[in-house]
Amino acid sequence: MKNLHAFLLSLYFFFPLQAQLKSPDDFLGYPLGSQFTRHHQVVDYVKHLAENSTHAQYIPYGKTYENRSLQLVVLARPDRLNDLENVRKNHLRKIGYEAGTPNTSEEIAVVWLSYNVHGNESTSTEAAMKTLYALVTEKKEWLSNLVVIVDPCINPDGRDRYVNWYNQVKSTPFDSNPVANEHYEDWPGGRYNHYYHDLNRDWAWLSQIESQQRLPFYLSWMPQIHVDFHEQGVNSPYYFAPAVEPYHEVVTDFQREFQITIGKNHAKYFDAAGWRYFTKEVFDLLYPGYGDTYPMFNGAIGMTYEQGGSGRAGLSIRNELGDNLTLSDRLEHHHISGLSTVEVAHQNVKQLNVEFKKFHATTNRKYATYILDGNPDKLKSLKRLLDAHQIPSKVLAKKTAIKGIDYASQKSKTVSMNANALVVEGKGKKSALVQALFEPTTYYSDSLTYDITAWSIPYAYGLKAVASNQKIEIKTMGQDPPPSALPKDAYAYATERKSLSDGRFLSALIKAGIRVFYNEVPLTNGGKRWSEGSLFILKGENRNIPNLSEKIAEIAQKTGQNVIALSTGFSDQGPDLGSNQMQFIKNKTLGIVKSDNTSPINYGEVWHFFEQQLNYPLTQLSDTRLNERVLRDVDVLILPQGYYGNLFDHEGSNALSQWVKRGGRIIAIGSALKMFDDHPMFSLVQKSPKEEDSAKQIPYAEQEREDIRSVIYGSIYKATVDPTHPLATGYGNYYHTLKTNATAYDLLSYNGTAAYLDKNSQPLAGFSGDKAIQNQSRSLLFGMEKIGNGSVVYFVDNPLYRNFWENGKLWLVNAIFN
Repeated sequence: MKNLHAFLLSLYFFFPLQAQLKSPDDFLGYPLGSQFTRHHQVVDYVKHLAENSTHAQYIPYGKTYENRSLQLVVLARPDRLNDLENVRKNHLRKIGYEAGTPNTSEEIAVVWLSYNVHGNESTSTEAAMKTLYALVTEKKEWLSNLVVIVDPCINPDGRDRYVNWYNQVKSTPFDSNPVANEHYEDWPGGRYNHYYHDLNRDWAWLSQIESQQRLPFYLSWMPQIHVDFHEQGVNSPYYFAPAVEPYHEVVTDFQREFQITIGKNHAKYFDAAGWRYFTKEVFDLLYPGYGDTYPMFNGAIGMTYEQGGSGRAGLSIRNELGDNLTLSDRLEHHHISGLSTVEVAHQNVKQLNVEFKKFHATTNRKYATYILDGNPDKLKSLKRLLDAHQIPSKVLAKKTAIKGIDYASQKSKTVSMNANALVVEGKGKKSALVQALFEPTTYYSDSLTYDITAWSIPYAYGLKAVASNQKIEIKTMGQDPPPSALPKDAYAYATERKSLSDGRFLSALIKAGIRVFYNEVPLTNGGKRWSEGSLFILKGENRNIPNLSEKIAEIAQKTGQNVIALSTGFSDQGPDLGSNQMQFIKNKTLGIVKSDNTSPINYGEVWHFFEQQLNYPLTQLSDTRLNERVLRDVDVLILPQGYYGNLFDHEGSNALSQWVKRGGRIIAIGSALKMFDDHPMFSLVQKSPKEEDSAKQIPYAEQEREDIRSVIYGSIYKATVDPTHPLATGYGNYYHTLKTNATAYDLLSYNGTAAYLDKNSQPLAGFSGDKAIQNQSRSLLFGMEKIGNGSVVYFVDNPLYRNFWENGKLWLVNAIFN
């Protein structure tokens, strides 16, 4: 008996954690798939799993905008978990991303599984818990040569928005009828994060806090396989890799082939279960912002898995076959594909390591360097993005004439670049990602794509650029000198307005109660020429502000501004600082309008821009509350993309019409402009494409190809700008715009056009159908129309697209304050 007791005691101490580990069903108190699990419960379970398994470690990596936790669960053999930092560093040493000699006897691969990037595609987080449990119990032998990193929920804010809504509206226990309310989400839906951004398109741009906090952990591990788990339409079978063309040309043959290897392993399990699936359709590998492409461009096997269902499916929905598609069914499919992925990695560790090392040793890319010159604020902003991606950069040692592809003309020519222009190496570390992000125009093997076809960073940041193979002299970027104190006895303080940083400076000054003026025409004062729209703070107009110079200096330091003190208001050329041609910038009260037909994405872009980038207050308003009392407290109304019905009556007598006539300003973006077309109050006219012979017969199989002749898939165009127009402050004679649709409008009369596409404009990069190109000729891009004492600003293209089109943001600042 004594020996038996000792034996049992030894078992208790040998297996204490595993014996206490509960399955998700036991821990949560209900079977997975019988209800949706709220995020805090998911967090509780993954903590429980890490605390009670020798094969798991819990790593929190941040918080969402709504203060929900973001976390990873790292799975590995116990001895590796206890030495995880050395395991990670050794993995990076093998590809030259960590100093030191790697231990080549330690043969492991790293797999990263990401779940629930779209909040209402909530099946995957349920599957994540089941997969985690399986990997530390019956499948733990696969961890003998793997590190598996699981992000159970990338988008907790969106997930809880969906789950909470669904639990509030569903029938008990559920209603499978597809017409039931529980299958139609309220606006904005759960797909997006707090600011209604699509996190699956933000990997490259890092505009959102979830992406910003996740990426350092991803890059610190550099996995060889990354899977993004999604849901699609209710009636769609399961999708897994291989992907469809177009593939970006940096994708290697091995990456293509290994997707097939993984797909065939999935097919083995799906075939045995009789589950429908498809591959090589719909989902391509071109745009760099996705959870499959961004890992691909970093050498991994990046993949998207799509289960039918999404926000419409709820706990159960009847599909077109008359079968009920349940949450239990959906999570099981994701569970099996996740396990199958890990299994293939476990069986192919050596090959994954060999090919991963080869990928990162490859430097045979198109261009040796990308050189970017222009506004210092824009260069600093780009440098921050490069640093976040761990892309090395230096600066040009001296002013140099560089031969290469000039981005402005898309032609080979010699371009003069200034000393300290930013230099990004195209054949060094991260060379594949650099090519994907910076190349002047992206090659695509097929024009039928899932997303935009142009995004090159020099255009997005509004920088002069050249891609070159010329040998140049570079140096390490120096630190900016600390700002000097501003003299108290200056007559005025001035700075330019040419970047978003300048806009932030203006916003901070206004919020601090400091009066700011801008010049309508250029002037010369203090030995410097000040272009239109520069900012002037006159000491005499701010007598009520104690310690004015110190406050300006403090704001300038926070926003990265270079402020110049002026000793006199007497200008050498142009208007004096007290002239009537100096306009006072009022503190504007802003409103953003939503309807059930407003684009959540564009609404979120505007909302995020003002709260997180410009740091200027924005009031959110429903289109049903635009009455006289509400409008009395608003100066500017922003209409994001969407369809708003009859906000303006044809007689011009309703509250909103009268508000504009009295001095209010409307800023309309994209599809919101359609409300103004053919309305008697406004002169905006949509262009009509030329009709072709309607008798022409198109074979059924060719109809899709015919249709794309009339569309634009995210193309970059060079627009002509009137730099004297109030909207165009800080811009030169041209602007590169990202067009994402083919809608076009005639130019405005009476000097209303600020930017437009010239006659016979062609895209510099990206796909545009020939019919769509023809319709863009002599079309409006940005403009402003006077309506009584008020005005309407028309943005045909979205200047805030995915909040990565950095050079567009100043247009919105100008539309508010000029």
